[in-house]
Amino acid sequence: MRRLLVAAGILLFAASCGGGATPTAPAGGKKQSVFATLGTPTPKVLAAPKEPPRADPTLLARSALFANPDHAMPTLSPDGKRIAYLSSVDGVLNVWVAPVGDLAKAKPVTQDKKRGIRTYRWAFTNDHVLYMQDKDGDENWHLHAVDLKSGADKDLTPIEGAQARIEELSHRIPGEVLVGINDRDKRYHDLHRVEIATGKRKLVQQNDGFASFAVDHDFKVRIGMKPEKDGGLTMMEPDGKAGFRELGKVPHEDTLTTQVLGFDKSGGKAYLTDSRGRDVAALVELDLASKKTKVLLDDGQADVSDIVQHPTDKRVQAAVATYDRLRWHAIDPALRADLDVIQTSAPGDVRVLSRALDDSKWIVSTTVSDGPLKFWLYDRSKKKLDFLFTNVKALEDKKLAKMNPVILKSRDGLDLVSYLTLPREADADGDGKPDAGKGPLPMVLLVHGGPWGRDSYSLNASHQWLSSRGYAVLSVNYRGSTGFGKKFVNAADKQWAAKMHDDLLDAVTWAVTEKIAQKDKVAIYGGSYGGYATLVGLTFTPDVFACGVDIVGPSNLVTLLQAIPPYWEAEVESFTKRIGDHRTEEGRKYLLSVSPLTHVDRITKPLLIGQGANDPRVKQVESDQIVKAMQAKSIPVTYVVYPDEGHGFARPQNRTSFNAVAEIFLAQCLGGAYEPIGGDFKGASITVPAGRENVTTLGDSLGK
Repeated sequence: MRRLLVAAGILLFAASCGGGATPTAPAGGKKQSVFATLGTPTPKVLAAPKEPPRADPTLLARSALFANPDHAMPTLSPDGKRIAYLSSVDGVLNVWVAPVGDLAKAKPVTQDKKRGIRTYRWAFTNDHVLYMQDKDGDENWHLHAVDLKSGADKDLTPIEGAQARIEELSHRIPGEVLVGINDRDKRYHDLHRVEIATGKRKLVQQNDGFASFAVDHDFKVRIGMKPEKDGGLTMMEPDGKAGFRELGKVPHEDTLTTQVLGFDKSGGKAYLTDSRGRDVAALVELDLASKKTKVLLDDGQADVSDIVQHPTDKRVQAAVATYDRLRWHAIDPALRADLDVIQTSAPGDVRVLSRALDDSKWIVSTTVSDGPLKFWLYDRSKKKLDFLFTNVKALEDKKLAKMNPVILKSRDGLDLVSYLTLPREADADGDGKPDAGKGPLPMVLLVHGGPWGRDSYSLNASHQWLSSRGYAVLSVNYRGSTGFGKKFVNAADKQWAAKMHDDLLDAVTWAVTEKIAQKDKVAIYGGSYGGYATLVGLTFTPDVFACGVDIVGPSNLVTLLQAIPPYWEAEVESFTKRIGDHRTEEGRKYLLSVSPLTHVDRITKPLLIGQGANDPRVKQVESDQIVKAMQAKSIPVTYVVYPDEGHGFARPQNRTSFNAVAEIFLAQCLGGAYEPIGGDFKGASITVPAGRENVTTLGDSLGK
């Protein structure tokens, strides 16, 4: 369910705000041009557009923040002899491999020419790299295997219109991968064992209505999650007769905070994050034979989000939970000693990214908010940490702003873990408060996607970008964000455009009261659910925000839910409990009442919309229809569409080009400095079907 509206990478309001008739839901699904039936009317400008106050080519370059990373996702081969990572070949992300200890010999092993590879895995053969790729953002993922000896690239799932998922890799079965494929029934992924060398596959488990399966290290299905009409899940286990029997119930209120993370060496014990009977999700061991459970760890404040298991014996050695900052809980004292060595040698939040099978070597990362991500090779026997590289070399010598965690209060008493970044020139000591005479500042409220995701402490490219332009930047974990317990996440049920929005408004009020933000210069900016929040902000509370930037945000919750991908069928009941029921007349009426499209006539502030034409989650019609409605009422809007993108902008040329437009848009609205577009449209597929005249220099840069 967390997949619903998460923007790549990169994503709330008083329901009593009435006004406007409730329209009939537009038909969804069919892609149409904004201008197909409307033409190109001249919009009525509500206020004279403001010229950007200052173009400054010396600003921190967008290219340093939004281009492909120099290095990303480094991992060790299972035998510990080689390192793989993502880096560019002619501007496109590919997988590179180098011998451990000799990065100078790194060579690209994949040959993607267009979209770039964003996820890969080592096979336990040590001679194959597996990666996923879709077509222009359609999310019909194909699984590829690259033979490192021959260089051959084989599509293991060459099925048009189907989606593949890696379900499991195991050192016990090195020549195979367990893959979920929905070619039989688009709604459900059947499990197949696939030979890495040949692509031959064998059915392991047909999926007849399960939301997911959890398998052990022998590719044996141990648990299936069956969705129920009440929005909950029933945990099922194989009955030994080709069927399943009930193992336990996960009520609706626990579905976002309870999941299977892994199994022990035998497969007889499951490790779960489990919120049943408590608020925050604890790490729990479930004995599948006796059905007894044992709590291994309870953070007490934040959900356990991940575990570290020994590479071969699979015992749990540590767990991670994140409240305002990441924190480790070591269960194995030996691993605690290693983490202490790493933390002492390399300040920042530590993550263990990869381990050799013999556990002799690790790759770890360390995160600070005002410098690039650093990657290290750790030798366990020597207790020695060797620096590998950073993710962005261009940021190594830059003076960046610090991100400060702050805990805000909602009007009904919830703690909202948030992150604030101020321009360095306004906060010399980095304490998150404007220096004397430097505030209040224009502010950008960044709203994350999901909504079942979260913001975290990190080097955040958007925070650095916007703060370097003179803006305060605030990210809020509003109710519904994950990691803070089930009460917090469930407090968002049926609160779209209601209490979820109130949390954002309360954050703005806090920033204004603390003299951080200028009341009349607050922009709202977000992707996916954050895009919806932007549209809600400009329709439900138009006097609060000076302008908005919406990226792949839904405008009509009825058409959104009617058009969800078929492989989310198992999650529909949960969606209806958390958002609203699009299948009933009463449910549609409610959903329309909290849809920005219903209240489009209230928009009085500048709006910029970005959309990928192939988005399978929030289809292009969501943006088309609100642009069309605004034009029908002569309300100005600028609309940017990428024909080769999906849910978010994966290609760096497209990311950078959109941010170039957004930067000038914000400068006109908030008065900050902006970096000229320059060559940032080169190689991008950017189209602007509406409103190019609303953004200074945009028409000239497009050249047509």
